[in-house]
Amino acid sequence: MSLDQLYQQIILDHSKARHGSGLAAMEAPDGTSTGQSHQLNPVCGDEVTLRLAVRDGKVAQVAWDGAGCSISMASASVLTDLAEGMTVAELHKVIDSFREVLRSRGKVQADPELLGDAAAFEGVARYAARVKCAMISWVAAEDALNQAA
Repeated sequence: MSLDQLYQQIILDHSKARHGSGLAAMEAPDGTSTGQSHQLNPVCGDEVTLRLAVRDGKVAQVAWDGAGCSISMASASVLTDLAEGMTVAELHKVIDSFREVLRSRGKVQADPELLGDAAAFEGVARYAARVKCAMISWVAAEDALNQAA
C-alpha cells in the first residue's frame, strides 16, 4: 500500500467512524475550563461546533458536532484523537503546523511525528477549495482552546 493510499484510507475511516462526534454526550469533568466554537464555511456548507475542556494545562476532553464533506468530518475526528491529552502549548503547535502544511499548496510536507494521522491531509493542500474543509475544525479548536486557557 502506497503512502497516498494509506492517507486516503485514514480519511475514509475517520469520515465513517467519527471519533469525538456528539456534543450532547460531553459533560466537562470537574475542575476543567471549557471553550466552544462554531465555525461555518458558507462556500460549501461545512459546519462544525467544537467544545473542549482543559484541566491543569492539558486538553482533558474534545467533542464536536458537524455536517459537511468527508474531508471536514474526518479532519474533526482526527483532531479529536490527536488533541486529547496534549498540553495547551502542544496543541497550539500542532494546529500551527497543520495550518502551515495546508496553506502551502503542497510545498510543505507534513511531519507525521508531530501531526500523527493529521498528516493524511497533506494532499488536501494541493486543492485550494478543500483547504477550508480540512481546517474548519482546527480553527474551531484554536478558538475554543483560547477561550478555555
